[in-house]
Amino acid sequence: MHDALLGTPEGERVRCGLCPHACLIAEGSRGVCGARGVVDGILRALTYGLVSSVALDPIEKKPVFHFCPGSKVMSFGSVGCTMRCGHCQNWQISRPKGDDGSVALREMDPSEAVALAQEAGAEGVAFTYNEPIISLEWVLDVGRLAKRSGLFTVMVTNGYVTSAGLDLFAEVIDVWRVDIKAVTPEPFVRLCKVRHPEAVREQAVRAKKVHGMHVECVTNVVPTINDADSELRAIASWIATDLGPDTPWHVTRFIPYLEFASLPPTPLATLEHAREIGYEEGLSFVYIGNADIPGGEDTLCPSCGTVAIRRRGYSTRLEAVSTEDKCAQCGGDLSLRTLCRS
Repeated sequence: MHDALLGTPEGERVRCGLCPHACLIAEGSRGVCGARGVVDGILRALTYGLVSSVALDPIEKKPVFHFCPGSKVMSFGSVGCTMRCGHCQNWQISRPKGDDGSVALREMDPSEAVALAQEAGAEGVAFTYNEPIISLEWVLDVGRLAKRSGLFTVMVTNGYVTSAGLDLFAEVIDVWRVDIKAVTPEPFVRLCKVRHPEAVREQAVRAKKVHGMHVECVTNVVPTINDADSELRAIASWIATDLGPDTPWHVTRFIPYLEFASLPPTPLATLEHAREIGYEEGLSFVYIGNADIPGGEDTLCPSCGTVAIRRRGYSTRLEAVSTEDKCAQCGGDLSLRTLCRS
């Protein structure tokens, strides 16, 4: 058990200030996420150091395409989440209420996590699989050690965090890879049972413009829910306007699962159309994920169209990238942030 940050006593309960749910938690109870609760009148990080998943991944698997392309990250997951997405691929670890015994967990000290990354030859660490925001205290401790060891850090997140929470993460996080499920409330609620899509967008902007994090956005395109032209255009327009046209947008294929098992997979034509919408709305880099579409994950120079980085599966090849991370053909800006080169 570990004391949690951002807890404010209110009478006999404690208000958690980490995410917009703002749970008011009674003694012996947990918040919506299942990872934070009150014990002896104090907000505690109940899953601190409890790890469900560890894997060495290419950074492109997150997916992150414009930060250290071709590098490897040691990925860590725990349990719990602030959302309840109807198509969650990791529901076994996202839905347990903390350490309830339904998931095999191991205790891991932050120094052990960083040592694992170094021993595996990883250039960075990623907090992923379940929602890492709810593991604030462990992420901070691992992140501090990782930065001192020369490793970069990645958050793979639904982005549902308060400004106070994000400002704490900013000390140690380099990459904010955030899900933009929808920008209008109705599809957002249907997808993840959370009512405030604006909170995700506001903090993504804060991550990039206030804290200088590298931001990439992902939209899993779900038929009949967020695949309307109007919704996709609203997402793309918001990214281009509020985050900037150089912000990568990944449109990924939905696979039927859980509560949405009756829906069809996203048609490939819908994903290709979404990519065109992204370009029409001014984005420079739009990628198609979870689908084998030739060229769908290649980085094209927005100035001359040269394939600068070619990807297939998790194979990444820098084909026309200069030592200054520009297009080797025309010198155009590829909006890459490379702290390392494979």
